[in-house]
Amino acid sequence: MDRSADTALEGGAAGSEELLRLDRQVCFALHAASRAFDALYRPLLGELGLTYPQYLAMLALWEHDVLTVKELGLALRLDSGTLSPLLKRLEAAGLVVRERSRSDERSVSVRPTASGAALKRRARVLPETILSSTGFDEGELTALHRTLGRLTAALDGAAARRS
Repeated sequence: MDRSADTALEGGAAGSEELLRLDRQVCFALHAASRAFDALYRPLLGELGLTYPQYLAMLALWEHDVLTVKELGLALRLDSGTLSPLLKRLEAAGLVVRERSRSDERSVSVRPTASGAALKRRARVLPETILSSTGFDEGELTALHRTLGRLTAALDGAAARRS
């Protein structure tokens, strides 16, 4: 993104002080929205016995059935130091099984147990509940999702160029 686009996004040519206002920061708007999602999800997921990161892991596993820990980490954008304790808790709850590969001991696969698969049926109401809570229609959320995907890709690219 060029400087003029950044300026337009963060408050126009209103001066450097204006650009530093919290309410002008897109990153803060995303942070606030994320915290609002967390507050909405917390009691819903509590009924399922899951935290939000555990729910995301289960979503990926329900979609793919079996993933390596590395694949799951990439899908969730989590490092192994964060993912390993999360998977240990899911395994202790009887929702997933981790198995070391026989052909490559460094590779560990994760799959839902029967209980983990059964939890998917109870979780089916969550997306509809969240959608209705946003006040957005499905088209608006699809457009927002697409925009956030583009934003994430642009920021990933910028971060890669800086490292």
